[in-house]
Amino acid sequence: MRARHHSTPLLLLALLSSGSALWAQTTDCAGFAAQAPAGVKLQVEQVAGDTVRPAGTTIGPLLTAHCKLTGRMVERKGQDGKPYHIGFEMRLPVQWNGRLLYQGGGGNDGVVRPAVGPQAAPGYALNRGFAVVTTDAGHQGPTADFGFDPIARTDNAYNAHDQVAVTAKELVKRYYAKPADRAYFIGCSGGGRQGMMFTQRFPSYFDGVIAMAPAMRVSKGATIAAAWDTQALQAIAPSGDDGKPVLSKALSDADLGLVRQGILEACDAQDGVADGLVSNPAACKFDVAKLQCTGAKTEACLAPGQVNALKKIFAGAKDSAGKSLYASWPWDPGMGHPKNDWRGWKLGNSSTAKANSRHVFLMEDALQGYFVTPPDRSLNIYKFDFDRDPQRMDAHAWIFNTADDTKLEGFQSRGGKLMFIHGLADPIFSANEVVDYYQRLNADNGPKTTDFARLFLVPGMGHCAGGAATDSMDGLGALVDWVEKGKAPDSLMASGTSVFPDRTRPLCAYPKYAHYKGSGSVEDAANFSCR
Repeated sequence: MRARHHSTPLLLLALLSSGSALWAQTTDCAGFAAQAPAGVKLQVEQVAGDTVRPAGTTIGPLLTAHCKLTGRMVERKGQDGKPYHIGFEMRLPVQWNGRLLYQGGGGNDGVVRPAVGPQAAPGYALNRGFAVVTTDAGHQGPTADFGFDPIARTDNAYNAHDQVAVTAKELVKRYYAKPADRAYFIGCSGGGRQGMMFTQRFPSYFDGVIAMAPAMRVSKGATIAAAWDTQALQAIAPSGDDGKPVLSKALSDADLGLVRQGILEACDAQDGVADGLVSNPAACKFDVAKLQCTGAKTEACLAPGQVNALKKIFAGAKDSAGKSLYASWPWDPGMGHPKNDWRGWKLGNSSTAKANSRHVFLMEDALQGYFVTPPDRSLNIYKFDFDRDPQRMDAHAWIFNTADDTKLEGFQSRGGKLMFIHGLADPIFSANEVVDYYQRLNADNGPKTTDFARLFLVPGMGHCAGGAATDSMDGLGALVDWVEKGKAPDSLMASGTSVFPDRTRPLCAYPKYAHYKGSGSVEDAANFSCR
């Protein structure tokens, strides 16, 4: 072991006693820019411990002492005449645990997020001794305008991630004078898709991957579903003063609360206790038609049009022949809770005909600029044709899609471990989609599937986090134990945040679920078992 810094001996001894070796840098941070690999430009900053938080945060832990690298490579002029480069940030802790973490992105990328490992609850992966890297995926700016450049499309799908992963490993080796002992990946949404992409296209890069709510078919899949849902809700939305439909008013908060209560009454107790969570989704047979008004619309019932729209949405997008274009959705009560962002994605809160749901302003942008070939800024999400327009997505979908490879032979052969984590109330990527993928994975690999891949569903959780759920869990710690100690996770211990702040639950490896034992506090995970 090489440990040259002795300013935190108690921390060092504590970590060593738990079996984690620590390594300190062999190179001075201030002069490290000169050691950048060919074609890589680096800016460096030595960050003192316990002095700053990640940009954009005002609460939470301060960061440990580290060397911050801001890098760029592959600078070029695009076919669209705009400048491009692959940007990245890397943070190298003074006290390093010998591990590298690649932090996935999200949305349309285009932004270099602080490389601290924020999904490594509790705290940050950086503070736990990981070297962390993140990237903008090869373009600058959060809109889908980069889709007009074919190289930027490829960079965003996989090429930039390949180059950043290789570069990050080289930088670790040069900084600490030894390669990383282990490399991990964690990401949600688009970052979850990136994790799946690594297991398929670059299977030797990472020892362990956590793919949370992966956008495995966001181009020819979830984006189509966004159009489907928007059109179903727009069709029943009441008109504003200008006579045009107001999307946000298709369902009121009271209507969503009514659906939530109906799901709870039908399915909550199927896990052994009525506790505000539907932990046994496979047993839930909720029928939204039971909420339909028999007379005039009131807050105690749903109008026929609202019932039909919800049926249409939860059944999943289809073409005119009834062919499925995207997965169905689980009836989880989290969708009706104000702490879940179901409204923000599907309805928005605009009081005018100019909708502000994320399906409209985010998904339509990606649909126009990135997912159809050639890009088409005239394509309207309200007028998306489910028979003709999906064909316009074929040329690019294969580059982005990660839903078809269920062998993962290369990843398996190198001993890689893959964990999926998905909220059952996710409003943008259906949990049923990842369940389908896992079932196909199991069909192709049989009993050995659980040797390398496990799925954890989170009742009530929205997209990546939040909602009426126990949505805080240490997936990264469980993954490290699986990779390095052979301890496969049968469950993840999770705790509540805003809605259930005093609650803990086991998140059971699919297809098991958390069932109440029959006695003891329903707030305590010890009183639940995986069935």
